[in-house]
Amino acid sequence: MLATTINIEGNKMTIYYTSDTHFYHTNIIKYSNRPFKSVEEMNYEMIKRWNEVVTPQDTVYHLGDFGFADRSKNDRISVQLNGLKFMLLGNHDKSSPAGFTKLGQCLEIYDENYKIVLCHYGMRVWNKSHHGALHLYGHSHGSLPGDSQSLDVGVDCWDYYPVALPSILRRMKTLPQRTPVDHHGEKS
Repeated sequence: MLATTINIEGNKMTIYYTSDTHFYHTNIIKYSNRPFKSVEEMNYEMIKRWNEVVTPQDTVYHLGDFGFADRSKNDRISVQLNGLKFMLLGNHDKSSPAGFTKLGQCLEIYDENYKIVLCHYGMRVWNKSHHGALHLYGHSHGSLPGDSQSLDVGVDCWDYYPVALPSILRRMKTLPQRTPVDHHGEKS
């Protein structure tokens, strides 16, 4: 996967996004038609894929539903994952796992001069959407279609890998143009 790298004090760093890993959630294999025979295989493979692309110097924004186990089991997974990790809570998260900085439920950031609104849930409108701001979300496991400004970054949509902005932008270019749905757009 191609990724954008930026230099911070001489260190190269890439920003990745992901959501809905659901570590230890046996039924998610069935619910989301994941290609794993067991929760152990799923956990192992997603840790492996995460660490294939994310280095210890990279940043990862996890948009919720990290794991489906008690804190100690989720912590055993999280400490194996590379990167500087940030967590927005999803509906299945009681807290952020070890090594993650908890950020609340919604966050606005800049990545490669794009304003991006991050949230576990897909929104119809978000801050500055009428000025081209992007929205990245999870929760829907690929069932909520994106558009030219909003996209599901959950693992079920990205072959169980975290994804960087260049790949997100390439996919957004293939999706329908966003139709304004707030007071800044055309009225129907």
